Amino acid sequence: MPIVESTYKPPFQFKNGFVATVYSGLFRKVKGVEQNRERIETRDGDFLDLDWSYATSKSDAVIILLHGLEGHAQRPYITGTAKLFNTNEIDAVAVNFRGCSGEGNRFYHSYHSGATDDLDDVVQHCVQKGYSKIYIKGISLGGNITLKYLGEDREIPSEIKSAIAISVPVHLNGSSKELHKLKNKAFAIRFKKHLVDKLKVKISQFPDSISVAEINSIKTLKDFDEVYTAKAHGFKDALDYYEQSSSLQFLKNIYVPTLLINALNDSFLSPECFPVKEAKHNPNLYLEMPKFGGHVGFIQKGKFYYNEQRALKFVIGL
Repeated sequence: MPIVESTYKPPFQFKNGFVATVYSGLFRKVKGVEQNRERIETRDGDFLDLDWSYATSKSDAVIILLHGLEGHAQRPYITGTAKLFNTNEIDAVAVNFRGCSGEGNRFYHSYHSGATDDLDDVVQHCVQKGYSKIYIKGISLGGNITLKYLGEDREIPSEIKSAIAISVPVHLNGSSKELHKLKNKAFAIRFKKHLVDKLKVKISQFPDSISVAEINSIKTLKDFDEVYTAKAHGFKDALDYYEQSSSLQFLKNIYVPTLLINALNDSFLSPECFPVKEAKHNPNLYLEMPKFGGHVGFIQKGKFYYNEQRALKFVIGL
C-alpha cells in the first residue's frame, strides 16, 4: 500500500515535538466522558479492569483502547478517543493493563510490550457481548501490542474490522536506545520511577522473586527490563524481550485494515520505527508519517486531536 500523505498541520507553538509531547501528556484535559468499570478474568487467572463509555443509543460497534507504558484508561489520549467515538455512535472500552487500574495484579508478572493474550481476552469478551463490529486503537506500547496481535499466528475474529496504532515503537531495541539518549532523559526518569515504585510493592508479595538489591541495581529503563520484564515474563534478557516482542516482524502478516501513524519528530522512535518497506508490501497496512506530532502529541484546533479524528475517519471510511 502506498504511504499515506499526512494532512496534519499543528498550531505553530506545537511544531516542536518536545512541547507537543509534554503538553499532551501533562496538561490536556478531556471532560464529559462517563466511564463504567467492569472486571474480567484472564485466561491465566489474573484480572483486567475495563472502563466502558457508551454511545447515546444502543450500538453494535465498539472500539478497544489500549494505553501506553504506565498509562491507564483515564489518560486524555484514551478518553479523547472514547468521547469522539461515543458521539459518533460507537461504544468504547478502555483497557487498563495489569496493575494499571489503581490496584496491583495477582501475579509477579504483569504486562509488557508483547503481551497479546490479554488483548485477545478483551476481544473475545466483546464478541460474547454481541458486538458485530470491533475496532482496536493502541497508543505507543498499546500500539505495539495491537500490531503484534494482528500479525501473529492466531485466528483473528471476523468481528475485528480495522485497527489504528499511534506513536508506536515497532522496533523496541531501537526505541530503547532513543529513550536512553540525553534528549529523552526527563521522560526516561519519569517512566523508570513509576515502574520501580510498582516493583517495590511486589517485594512483600513475592519475596522469592525479587530482592531489594536487585531493585537498587536498576539505574535505567533497560536495567528494569533486564531485572524484571525479561525474567518475569520468560525471556532470556532485555534484548531477547525486545527482539521477540517488537511488532515490526509481524507487520507483513496483518490482513485487517490497519493505520499506523508515527510522527517524524517523535523523539522516542528510531529509524526502524518507520516501516516504509513493510507498508509498501502489505495492502492492509497504511503508514502515515506526519512531519510533526511528537509522541502522541497531535494537537490541533478544537476538542479533539488529529489522530483521534483520523482514527474515526479511517474506521468509518472502511
